[in-house]
Amino acid sequence: MLRSRLLERRIAEENAKYAAVRKTQVGTGERNERIRTYNFPQNRVTDHRIELTLYNLPMVMEGHLDPVIEPLMAHDLEEKLAALKA
Repeated sequence: MLRSRLLERRIAEENAKYAAVRKTQVGTGERNERIRTYNFPQNRVTDHRIELTLYNLPMVMEGHLDPVIEPLMAHDLEEKLAALKA
């Protein structure tokens, strides 16, 4: 009986830890958590994480993502280097 209670407690703790990690990754879905905006009337793509704005939406929609991906990779590298220095 003690063994089953300990097992239940351990499973509950692991589930709570998993739920907390998942919640930080998923977010709430509110408007203020947006990642990218596609504005067709203004021919604009904005990535809100790195404050990048491009005025070539048709090219991005056709799959030419290098102008979006390269600044994201550079920003990620900067964050990793800053974390190493800290």
